[in-house]
Amino acid sequence: MSDENSGLLAKLRELDERYAQIEKEMSDPEVASNVEKVVSLSKEQGKLRPMVEKYREYAEAVQGVEESEVMLNDPDVDPEFAELAKAEIEELSAKRDTLIEEIKETLVMADDASIGSIIMEIRAGTGGDEAALFARDLAAMYTRYAEKNGWKVETMEMSANELGGFREVILNIKGDGVWVDFGYESGGHRVQRVPETETQGRIHTSAATVAVLPEPEEVEVDIDPNDVVEHVSRAGGPGGQSVNKTNSAIKLEHVPSGITVSMRDEKSQHKNRSKAWRILRSRLYEHQMQELNQERDQQRKTMIGSGDRSQRIRTYNFPQNRLTDHRINLSLYSLDKVIMGELDEVVAALKEHDKQERLKNL
Repeated sequence: MSDENSGLLAKLRELDERYAQIEKEMSDPEVASNVEKVVSLSKEQGKLRPMVEKYREYAEAVQGVEESEVMLNDPDVDPEFAELAKAEIEELSAKRDTLIEEIKETLVMADDASIGSIIMEIRAGTGGDEAALFARDLAAMYTRYAEKNGWKVETMEMSANELGGFREVILNIKGDGVWVDFGYESGGHRVQRVPETETQGRIHTSAATVAVLPEPEEVEVDIDPNDVVEHVSRAGGPGGQSVNKTNSAIKLEHVPSGITVSMRDEKSQHKNRSKAWRILRSRLYEHQMQELNQERDQQRKTMIGSGDRSQRIRTYNFPQNRLTDHRINLSLYSLDKVIMGELDEVVAALKEHDKQERLKNL
């Protein structure tokens, strides 16, 4: 066993023991009658299963290699059996090495892979109307990529300008792997191009910010309703028109954290309230996770950036057909394809970089 893998295997043995403990707890009649406890244990078990199953397969391969080596080193062994043992060692050693690499990847990406719903907030930054048009283009790029992956996209809120750009748009995207792929998009995005509004052909630089938050299930975020103040008002439409004459706009304020959410997209107060609570839960979940997992978040910051909206993560240079991701020094000269939703190469590079950095921290 290499020194590099000894710590990893100790960690895997712990997870295997925890998995066995969960199985024991779930067979306890007292636990089985507690629905909340069963749901919590089932989720933990589901998260551990891929790692534990691979680890047990790995342990079997290691044992097989050891048994075949004993046979091979026996001076009295039949030559035919020795050949079989040699072939077995070769086959099981290859399986063992493949499994340990798969286990590493599963282990370091497991937390992210378990999140199947995100809230994505895209806002126009500096650059006026052109920034709003860029925010629209980013939303379209992410939507195309999501649809290509078979994920469900819901527009939760949208504030448009007269040219069809977005001052702000909030999307909910659901599907397996959605956080793994989109978790790297938080930060500042800069565009360099000749705007639709430019008559003299000059290149302008504008910006938009993206925030990506995992959407937790209600059971994962404990919000005391007494901590939330709700404000109700009329929703104003474009050009000063009233969306409706009822009080449908909702603003939620979570007093302990200072987090506020405003929702005025729907004509129904009930729908606005429901959406506002979903966004509040996501923002509060992220806030709680940052406090609880400072060490993990510190590692994540060094890998894919802090997610701070003021941090410039990417430049989209249209005259050069170039996309540059500044965190990993990646430049692709296929911006025309990327902006149409072909983000696979960018996402793959970010995931690989992230994985390698996480492996260093195991």
